[in-house]
Amino acid sequence: MSVLRVLHLVGSAYDDFYCDLSRLYGQDCIAAIMDASRYEFYIAYITPDRQWRFPTSLSQEDIRAAKPMSVADAIQFITARKIDVVLPQMFCIPGMTEYRALFDLIQIGYVGNTSDIMAITAHKARAKAIVAAAGVKVPSGEVLRQGDTPSIQPPVVVKPANSDNSCGVALVKNIAEYDAALKTAFEYSDEVLVEEYIELGREVRCGILVKDGKLVGLPLEEYLVNPQTHPIRNYGDKLKQTEDGGLSLTAKDNIKAWIVDPNDPITTTVQEVAKKCHQALGCRHYSLFDFRVDPQGQPWFLEAGLYCSFSPKSVIACMAKAGGISLDELLVTAIDETLVAQKTPSLCLQ
Repeated sequence: MSVLRVLHLVGSAYDDFYCDLSRLYGQDCIAAIMDASRYEFYIAYITPDRQWRFPTSLSQEDIRAAKPMSVADAIQFITARKIDVVLPQMFCIPGMTEYRALFDLIQIGYVGNTSDIMAITAHKARAKAIVAAAGVKVPSGEVLRQGDTPSIQPPVVVKPANSDNSCGVALVKNIAEYDAALKTAFEYSDEVLVEEYIELGREVRCGILVKDGKLVGLPLEEYLVNPQTHPIRNYGDKLKQTEDGGLSLTAKDNIKAWIVDPNDPITTTVQEVAKKCHQALGCRHYSLFDFRVDPQGQPWFLEAGLYCSFSPKSVIACMAKAGGISLDELLVTAIDETLVAQKTPSLCLQ
C-alpha cells in the first residue's frame, strides 16, 4: 500500500479564537493518528493576517519557527510535495469556504463538504429553508437586520445567523428581554435569526457517515438540558478558557454530553430525519445535525455542523467510536470516499 500524503489545514484567517480552536482539534488529530506506514503528514497553518506557515508540529514553538508565506508561495510549497488529500480543520467562515475552494481550484481533493455547501449551512436560516423544503420540521422564524423589529411573540431563541459554539445565543421569555438579546446577537453577525422556542423533551446531535456510497447513521449524542433551569445550551457548555489562555472542550465529560443507547427508539427516528437533511443539502463524506426533540418525540432541525477535525474529541469521531468504528477506520473511510469522488463526482448516495 502506497503512503498517502495528507495535508492538515489548520488555523484561521479570521481571528485568534478560531486559530486556537482549530489548533486544539488539529493537534489532537495528529497525536491520535501517527501511522507512518499509511500517511505522510504535512501541516499548513493559517493566521488571521492570512499568512501561511508549514510547521513540523502544532506546538507554539514550531509555529513561531515556521517561515510565513504568501498564498502564492504556499501553493508552490504544497504542489511541490504532491499532496494526495487535504484534511480541513479550520472552523472560521473563510476556512470553511475560501480555503476549501482554493483546493478545488488547484485540483487537490479534500475530506468533507464542498465550499458552497459549507457557505450555505454556515447561515442557519438558509440551511433551515433547504431542509424544510425537503419535509423536515423546523421552528418557524425570521431573519432580522439592524433596526428591524421582531414580530414573533416570546418565548423565542435569538441567535446570530452565522456564528458557532452558541456565541450570542439567548432565550427570550418576554418582550422586555428582546433588546438585550438582539444587541448581543448583533455583536456576532450582521443578521440575527429569531425562531420559536420548541418545548424541550431532549436535545441531540446525529452524525451521518458515507461508506461505500451509502448513508450510515451513527449513534446519537445527547446534551444536558433542563426545561426549568437550563432550557438551551450556551457557550460554556461547549468551550472554556484554560489558565494559560488557550481553549479546552467542556462537552466531553459524559456529564454535559453522552452517547444515546442505540436501542433507544429516538435513534432510528432522528437518523432518518438526519439522512433527509444530508441529501437535501447535498452533503458528502459525512454530516452532522442538531435536533430539538419535543415532548411528543418529534425531532426539529436546529442547525447543521458539517465539519469533523478527526480528533478523538470530535463529535463524529465520538459517535463513530460508540458505533464500533475506530478513528483510523473513520479517517480511512472518509479519505476513500474523497478519492473515489474525484474519479466519479456524480456518485449518487442512497
